[in-house]
Amino acid sequence: MPKYVIERELPGAGKLSPSELKAVSQKSCGVLSKMGPQIQWLESFVTGDKIYCIYIAPNEAAVREHAQQGGFPANRISQVMSIISPVTAE
Repeated sequence: MPKYVIERELPGAGKLSPSELKAVSQKSCGVLSKMGPQIQWLESFVTGDKIYCIYIAPNEAAVREHAQQGGFPANRISQVMSIISPVTAE
């Protein structure tokens, strides 16, 4: 199944408290449970003004539906074509 990187513009994201991050996570998980197992959230990276999320989903439309149901921005959705790491250089 395809993997996606979702860029979410959220001014002040890096200043969110642990309880605020927990609330956002709970909202996302609630939407995911309603959508079924075909879409999965793997992890997210919080930066100063953005959150980058890694999802597995059947298509971009499912990712957009999750964002819409959760009230989350999804400013850019990019399908992962390859994964590389330091091991790739060996």
